[in-house]
Parts: sequence; structure tokens; C-alpha cells
Amino acid sequence: MKKNEIDRRDFIKKGSLATAALLLSRLPSWAKAPYRNVFDGSAILVKNLDPAWVKSLYNRGDTTTYLKTKNELQYIGMPVGGIGSGCVYAGGDGRLWLWDIFNQNQTGVIYKEIPWNDSPVDRAAKILTPFDGANYVVPVKDVRPLDQGFAFKFEFDGKTLIKRLQAEDWDEIGFEATYPMATVLYTDSKLPVSLSAKIYSPFIPLDEDNSGLPATIYSFNIVNNGSTAMKVSVTGWLENKCSMYYERTDQFTRINTAIKTGENWMVKGISHDKNWGDYNMPLAPDFGELAVISLNPGTFINTNADLTDNSLFSTDNKEKVTQKYDKKLVGSVGNTITVAGGGSKQLNYAFCWYFPNISFAQIKTDNKRYYTNKFKGVADVAAYISDNFEKLSSETQLWCDTWYGESTLPHWLLERTIANVSTLATTTSHRFASGRFYGWEGVGSCPGNCTHVYQYAQAMGRLFPALERDQRERIDLGLAYYDDGHIGFRAEADHHPAIDGQSGRVLGIYREHQMSTDKEFLTRNWPKTKMAVQYIMNQDKDGDGMLDTPVENTLDAKWPGEIAWLVGLCIAAVKAGQLMAEEMNDTQFAVTCKEFAAKGKANMESQLFNGEYFIHKPDAKLDKTVLGSYNTCHIDQVYGQSWAFQVGIKERIIDKDKTLSALRALWKYNFTTDVGPYIKMHKGGRGYALPGEGGIIMNTNPQNDPEPYGIKDAWQVGYFHECMSGFEHQLASHYMAEGMTDEALIATRTIHDRYHAYKRNPFNEVECSDHYARAMASYNTYIATCGFEYHGPNGYLRFAPKINKENFKAAFTSAKGWGTYSQVLEKGAQVHRIEPKYGSLELQRLSFDKINPKIKNKIKVTLNDQPVLVSHQITKEGIDLVFSNRVTINKGQVLLVKMG
Repeated sequence: MKKNEIDRRDFIKKGSLATAALLLSRLPSWAKAPYRNVFDGSAILVKNLDPAWVKSLYNRGDTTTYLKTKNELQYIGMPVGGIGSGCVYAGGDGRLWLWDIFNQNQTGVIYKEIPWNDSPVDRAAKILTPFDGANYVVPVKDVRPLDQGFAFKFEFDGKTLIKRLQAEDWDEIGFEATYPMATVLYTDSKLPVSLSAKIYSPFIPLDEDNSGLPATIYSFNIVNNGSTAMKVSVTGWLENKCSMYYERTDQFTRINTAIKTGENWMVKGISHDKNWGDYNMPLAPDFGELAVISLNPGTFINTNADLTDNSLFSTDNKEKVTQKYDKKLVGSVGNTITVAGGGSKQLNYAFCWYFPNISFAQIKTDNKRYYTNKFKGVADVAAYISDNFEKLSSETQLWCDTWYGESTLPHWLLERTIANVSTLATTTSHRFASGRFYGWEGVGSCPGNCTHVYQYAQAMGRLFPALERDQRERIDLGLAYYDDGHIGFRAEADHHPAIDGQSGRVLGIYREHQMSTDKEFLTRNWPKTKMAVQYIMNQDKDGDGMLDTPVENTLDAKWPGEIAWLVGLCIAAVKAGQLMAEEMNDTQFAVTCKEFAAKGKANMESQLFNGEYFIHKPDAKLDKTVLGSYNTCHIDQVYGQSWAFQVGIKERIIDKDKTLSALRALWKYNFTTDVGPYIKMHKGGRGYALPGEGGIIMNTNPQNDPEPYGIKDAWQVGYFHECMSGFEHQLASHYMAEGMTDEALIATRTIHDRYHAYKRNPFNEVECSDHYARAMASYNTYIATCGFEYHGPNGYLRFAPKINKENFKAAFTSAKGWGTYSQVLEKGAQVHRIEPKYGSLELQRLSFDKINPKIKNKIKVTLNDQPVLVSHQITKEGIDLVFSNRVTINKGQVLLVKMG
């Protein structure tokens, strides 16, 4: 096994990791957070939060813009390739870097080993790797295996200035951190110009194919702030580094060719070897093609560009160029325009790649990327973007405007809750030619669409539901499914079940059904789904509705006993099974599920609640002789209720008062504004939060139990002392769903601050390697903030915003469309507005919370100003509307509900 293929468990077993003192020595110096924390020596973490700061978290605020002059650009790496197409980063100064498109399958965005020379344990534990947060502790920057960039020549008032898109050429650069479309702003005192670049790959929710293109687009807007006309020349270049790892012999060459597609020109780069038959070069992972294309008329092109300032804008060379492997070969495209005084113009370019050969040891049949189904080479990719640029760019911009521009939610919250969706555009995520989505846990870390990791993340199921439906059917109920109903938790890589993953996948099936237009998906998959639910119930051996069979879980152990975290999650899954059975008219199974869930709920609340929070009741025979969480305060103890909120399960999984007590205990004992004092006393955790940074610790020991985890030397104990953002996001979403909005926002903002660009990459939440999939649970908090519930087959939609209720607007997605929802309180009347921006929305039933508790029984509903017949019911909780006939709201139409 290569060092960059090491299994996380094998590594972590070898010992505890860096000491708190070492972590502290690595902490960057930056502005102190507006709060402090006191650690009292046990488990109580006392918070002294500034009320004004907490209040400010609710404000709309502005786009987060990281600045060169504040030294905030060096670590930024926003993924700007298509989903499942490799990973290319947009850097803080606008240049592309990393270029993880060559199918090397390394662990981490780069594989890095950091020595800790004064670690008190054995040699193995003196090394941090990407599994342990090496790229969190010492963030990655400036990985540039090939040369790419832009240069601008400005001619005005008898002057000529040349500026490249690199930090040192500009007085100020601002990077707006708005995934999926970054905006980079450039200013210089010597130039009467405002220059901005939008950098993105097409990203259109519900359109996974057009969101999976192997390409990055630049759209430049050039504004002449002067009074006289200005001549502007722009050149974009790309080095041909095809086969950069595979071949290094005199037989090997690279070739650049000028190609015209329609009215646009590109430079296509390929590699060539005279001995293909001997070396089988076309099957190599890094065999492929690169291209840079101008999407503008009047392009000048150079297949062998000289990157000196005097040559960048003067050569128009369309000749085919062949260069030996050890000689640099660069292609460029460019344009010259005139911008009138006070005017502006836009220029568009794209960088495309085509490296089709992807393979993993566990996958025997799929060895090509999905985009090979549509394109035969990079020229096809570039031509497709050229032909469809208006649609691709406008729909991506429309999503960004809908998500950011029209929302009333805090801008920082919108940024953090969607930032981790970029994981789909990294090498954590792949899509094979068969259509299968394949996900590591983190980049190159732990194979097989791991159920107990991915089940935390709601993002893909809401934004690209077809991909999740395919996973449930192709993997969970397909190749990973066994006759007893269990789902192998790593697809081909491990056929054993994980009980949390099993439960999460059942709940996921329910979500995928809800994000469908009809019942076909559930009907087709119900027999196996039913068996998967039955498997969960079968793990309750004593018939009390509580799981008591030791089965693998996400903390890499089989814990005996009855564990609130797992019991509650199983109850939620069985409750989802009941609801699906009712829809399938499987009455007897629905009754079985209902009885199991009711019994489990009652026993969980009576036996696993210690008066303050939920615990792990040890096995009667083994007691605490094996690893477990026992009487500690565990971050996921009421996770089942959190999942239930995500899919609109109305009946509570866990009693509300006891749930709120547990959530308050987690806030009291596990949340800290500075992990430093805690990790100084508790060794062994990995470096996902450093001294001076806040977070929610996985497990704390409020009762000061001398052996809180049963045994002290288990390698998994290190997990309990960590801050892993995916778990934190899950808990934050639960806080929001229960109305504990301060806690939800503070927890989320604490993660947001850990990933401030001064310290590390805002788009790379690290757990076991980079771009960890569980962190896509950040989207859960968005769902909870909106109080969003949706059931496509039933035509049901609900919004119950948790913040800014009297003036709320936010984006939503559904099975066939997405758009905006808003509600306002005007002179005591509630006004609700639903407006699809893309596709359509079918509705039979609408539900809202009361904004005004004194709302009168007077309701008017219109669709595009035309009356719509509805019946309604106003209850203590809210308002339910039922349409006489199912209505379809198309793009551009408005459904308006007025209640007064």
C-alpha cells in the first residue's frame, strides 16, 4: 500500500496526535473573536458572548469580500470545475491552481506529512497527514503544476500599462466568496478602470449534466472610469501539461493546435508518444487534452505563446506546434476592444479539460468519466460551451441571484451553508460513465459512498436529486444490498452494515421519494426498502424498540448496549418506513413500524434520559468493559429528531422538552469559544480546530467519570475530543429547527470563522482528509432556517422561517424547479409569494406558520393575478391551504397568498 493510500484507521490506531502546545505554535495571528471562553477544569465550558455580536449574526450584512491588503488571498481555493469532473481551484487573485484533474487519486488535495518532533509518543504519531488535518493545520497554497493566467494591456491618454491577474500587480484585489460563482475585483491607482472577473463552472440545480462540465469560465467586465476612450487587449493562456506524470522520454511530445468552432477560436493541447503500442499511453490516468477558448469575436491566437509582456498581445500564430516533453508549450487566445469613456464591455473565456481515464481498485467495470458520454474530446467540450454559453452563464447567474441577491437571510449564513456543496466539484466526488456517483469520504480518503458519512449531508438530495435517487437505487438497494435487508456501508469496499448509515439511507429513500414528481421511484423500490427497514427493527433483540445489537457506526466501532444516538436514529428511520408503507398501502407493515417507533420512543425517553441529556446505557453483561460514550454528553444524542425535521416527519421522534434539555446540555458542556484549554487536557484528537478557535466538541464528561469511555487506550477515543464540522453542522441545523436560533447561528458562525481566508481555505472543511463529504450537512441548516418541507408526489410545500419571519425571502428547490419564496407582514396581513425562476412547481397543498397570531379568517390566492380556488384551515400552529385542483406554477409566474 502506498503511503498516500493509507487507511485512516490503521494510522489513527498507532497513537495520539499533536499536542496542544504544538497546535498553538501553528496558530496564525489574526484578529481576536468578539467573545471569550472560560474552562473550569471539568466539562463545563462557560461562554461570555457579546450580546451585540450575537444580535449582529441576524443582520443581512454584505457579501464576504476577502482582500489582498488584509493578507486574505493566499489560501483561497474555490472549486470551479463541474461536479464529478476533477478539481480546479480559483485562487484569491483569480488565477487557477491545484489542477487535480489528472486522476492521480492522491489522499488530500496534496499529500502532506508534517513532522511533530517533540511529540511524547511513538514515531508514527509524530506525523500528521491529510487524514489527521495536516492541510488544516498548515493550509495548502500555490500548487501550480501548470502555467495559466491572464494579462491586460490598457492604452489610454498616451499611456500603456500591462497588468496580469496576480496579486503583486494590483493595489487591491477583492475576492467575493460566493460559490458557485466567485467575483474577483481589481483596482489600481494608476488605472481609471474597474475590472472584475466572474469565475465559475456552470452550476444549475436540477441539471446535473450541465453542472458537470470539465471547464472553468471567466467573464470579465471592464469599466472605463475615464472620460476618453481606452484600448484594452486581453490575453489568456494555458500551458499544455497533458501526460505530465506518465511519460518522460525523447519519444514523447506535446502538440498545440488552433481550432475554430463557429466564430470562436481555441488552442487545443494534446500529448503524443511514438510508442503508444508499447506503453499503452491512451489508457494512462493523465492522458487527455486541454484547451483555452475565447468566446468573443475577433480573437487573436497563439499556439506557442511567449509569456513576456511585449509578446503576449502581438502574435497571431495559428500554426500547429510540436514540442518535446522537456520544453514548455503554452497556448493563448486574446482580444482587443475599445471601451468608451464612462462605458463598459464584457469578454468571456473558458479553460477546458478532458482526462477520461479514472479507476479505483474496488471498481471493476467503470473506468471512464461521465462526461465521455457527451464529449469525444476537449474540442467538443469547448464547442459545447461556445454554442450554449448564453444559457449556461445566464442560468448559473440566475441561481446565484436567487440564492444570494434576492434573499433576506444573513449573507454570511448563505455563504457557509452552500460553500460545502463545492465538495461535489472536487476529487472527493466522481461520476462514472455509467452515470454512477462515487464518493470518497474526503479527497482520496476511505472508499465506497460511505453510508454513515454521506447520510449527514442533505445538500445533493435537494440540489441534484436525480443523483441521490440513482445512488439509493443503484448502490444502496442495488450492489450494496443483501437478502437480509442490510446495506453494505461502503458499496463494494465493505459489505458489512453500519446501523447509522442503514438508518440514514432509509431516511434518504424517503427524501428522494419526496424530491420526485410522482410515486414511481418509491413504488419500484418499496420491496427492498421494506426489507431495509425490517433489518433495522431486527437489531432490537429484546423487543423494547431500542437497538441493542452491536453494529458498526461512524465512530468506527461496534458499541454494545442501548445508545441514544443510534436508538433515536433507528426510530426516525422506522417512522419514515411507516410513512412510506402508508403511501404504498402496506397497512400491516405500517402498523408494525408505528408500534416499534412508539415503543422505542417511550423506552428511550424513560431509560436513556438522565434528567438532563441522553446517554449510552451499557450492555448488562459487558457493562463498561468496552468502548462507548456512556454517561458523556454526545453531539449526536438526539440526531434522529434532527433527521426527522429534514424530511418533514410531523410526529416527534423524541419528546420536545427532553430534546431541548439535551440540546441545552450540549451547548453548556460541548460548545466552546476556544478549544485550547480543553485539548490541552484531553490528548489524542486530530487537529480540526486549534487553540484560539471555537467549536462543538464531540463528547464531554460532565459527571467527571474517571473512565468515561469504558476503556482509555482505544484509538477511537481520540474522536471524542475533536471538533468535526459535519457533526457540528448537523447539531446547528437541529438548534435552528427547534427555534434555538442564537445557538444555531453562533455554532455555524464559529465554523465560518475557523475557515476565514486569513487562516485557511474557506471552501475546504477538513475531517478525514480535505473537502470532507459530511460537511455538506451545512445545507441542513439552510433547510431548517427556512422551515422547508416538500413532498413532490403529494404536491405539498411548507415554509416556516425561523428568523426574520416578518420580512423573509429565500431560495427553494423542488422536483422540477427552483425559485424564491417570500413572506411579509403588512399592516397585520400576511402576504406569501412563490415564484419559480427555473422549471415549474406543482402544488396541491400549502402550509405556513402564523406570523400574526391574530390573523383573521380571510384568504385570497391568485396565480398571475387570476383567482385560485382553495379551502383552508387556520390552526394554533399555522395555516393550511388545499387547492381544489392541483396547480402548476411555471417559470416567471407568481402564486400570491394574502391573509388578513
